[in-house]
Amino acid sequence: MISTRMALIPASRAKASACRPRAASWRVDRVNRVLMIAFHFPPVAMGSGHLRTLGFARYLPEHGWEPTVLTANATAYPRVDAGNLALIPDACRVQRSFALDVRRHLSIRGRYPGFLAQPDRWSTWWPAAVWQGLRLIRRHRIDAIWSTYPIMTAHAIAGTLSRLTGLPWIADFRDPVASSVEAGNPYSVAAQQRVEQRVLNRASRVVFTTPGAMRRYAEQFPEAAHTGRLDVIANGYDEAAFAGLPARADRSPQRPLRLLHSGILYRDGRNPLPFLDALANLRMSGALTEADASIVLRASGSEAMYADEIRRRGLDGMVTLAPSVTNREALVEQAEADGLLLFQGDKFDSQIPAKVYEYLRIGRPIFALVGEQGDTAGILRETGGATCVPLDDVSAIQSRLMDFVSVLREGHAPRASQDAISRYARSESAAKLARMLDRITSEKTG
Repeated sequence: MISTRMALIPASRAKASACRPRAASWRVDRVNRVLMIAFHFPPVAMGSGHLRTLGFARYLPEHGWEPTVLTANATAYPRVDAGNLALIPDACRVQRSFALDVRRHLSIRGRYPGFLAQPDRWSTWWPAAVWQGLRLIRRHRIDAIWSTYPIMTAHAIAGTLSRLTGLPWIADFRDPVASSVEAGNPYSVAAQQRVEQRVLNRASRVVFTTPGAMRRYAEQFPEAAHTGRLDVIANGYDEAAFAGLPARADRSPQRPLRLLHSGILYRDGRNPLPFLDALANLRMSGALTEADASIVLRASGSEAMYADEIRRRGLDGMVTLAPSVTNREALVEQAEADGLLLFQGDKFDSQIPAKVYEYLRIGRPIFALVGEQGDTAGILRETGGATCVPLDDVSAIQSRLMDFVSVLREGHAPRASQDAISRYARSESAAKLARMLDRITSEKTG
């Protein structure tokens, strides 16, 4: 825990604490402080969900907001990586609260009562987090609360703290609730829907990562949209993560082109099987062989299933399933690839995978199997540098993939506009969040 710090800020940014009045004798204005409630935070070692919170925590101080992160104890995470702790900014306070995963810690032979997972499997986090959150708010004179999905308990904690303290609250939804909730547990589904309704009714602002997600919620919750409480802060990339990446060596003409997908694949929404069918057809016709292209599917999450599908299509020599690596190692591998693969079907039209921003910042050509009307296709068209094709159209995949391979061989593949990409730096996202925090605290004290 670092010590509380004081700093001079412009008089225009001065605002009273929502927790207790500021002493009239103070000669300096204190830094504004935000309590950030996020389940995924280092040392968690899964996916990229913690990177959004880390980015805000890193860059908010540049805009006058000092973060304190309230997260869960490491026991609640299925996997941890102590090395990830180095990612936490030095100036960021972190408080960890007791939490259990009902499935892992309270199940018997893999089964547990569904009512224990309301609104999700980490509901045990709520009591300790509320108690510690109140202490943090008093001790550090917190001005506002921010919470982030996809663990709905985080929003439940934030809602309770906001109600008890009167502090303004920003609820951050990354993916729409309907696409994240555990459909197999009716208790969890119903509980998440109830919490979602409360969040949309009570939060000072509700933030989404894509325009499509905001439009969906505006239709479902017209009052929140009418009052101007819905907004978008896109996911993005953290420039610090790309520092020191090795320069890419020139490809030898004798080496196969290396095409890489980095991240989870699944049949419902990110189905790679039509792509594998297209590869198999091209291989059988002799249009594309192992000497032409090497495909790496990194950390698909279903290696055994896809290994069978690859073998059945005779693609063992062309397609490799690779295990998970650290985020840094994944970025190095992306930078060294000749082309990057992206799978994001129509089901997820209102979402943009976090890897899209990494891909764009890396600057390698992208072969994107995406819903044509979705937000992912939209950002790829905006920034350039991608060849887009429908996820499930085998004939179109075959044709466009050969075009993609040809321009890669010739060195003429289009590249994304760096000016367009720079708008998605996390420092820019943090600046937008800071402006939002300024507004909601001004509204509260005005």
